[in-house]
Amino acid sequence: MQALHPNVITGVTLPRRAVTTAVLIIGFALVTAAAAQVRIPIPGTPIAITGQTFGVLLAGAALGSRAGAGSMLLYISLGAIGLPFFAGGAGGWTYATGASFGYLIGFIVSAWLIGRFAEQRRDRTVKTAVPAFLLGSAAIYTLGVTWLWATVEAIPTLGDALRAGMYPFIAGDVVKAAAAGLLLPAAWLVVRKADS
Repeated sequence: MQALHPNVITGVTLPRRAVTTAVLIIGFALVTAAAAQVRIPIPGTPIAITGQTFGVLLAGAALGSRAGAGSMLLYISLGAIGLPFFAGGAGGWTYATGASFGYLIGFIVSAWLIGRFAEQRRDRTVKTAVPAFLLGSAAIYTLGVTWLWATVEAIPTLGDALRAGMYPFIAGDVVKAAAAGLLLPAAWLVVRKADS
């Protein structure tokens, strides 16, 4: 297992060893599982509002592309084998490959993408962090909505898929992106002050 990238916040503040990376990958998988338990159902859609995406954003930014994506792959794998890691305590292969499958794969892509932005130091100012987190959220929507449209019979058109899988979640995801976009630059400010 590779050590943490030297430009991400954990790579700067923690020992860059394989064991540290492994612990952080497991930790962020568990954080995402805990955030998934915050679940608000929405009538007319099989997708619920959850806290998962905030965990995804933070995993990518804190761990970098490889470890961030790895933490989401671990999260999905543990849920798929039956641990109650998905929204509302769900777990198992049937849930993992059901209506939420596109979103779950989007978590891996999003964490990788945000991790790349963090490796390029785009998580250090609000001006660059918030757009990075919004692009990460867009990756989740792209895969999630596409999967809904392709696989759920009750959602026959792209417009239906957008209404079921994106529109109800935009406001919450903008808030999550803004919160992460404030949190990471603030954490970097603390790190810089500690080093000076």
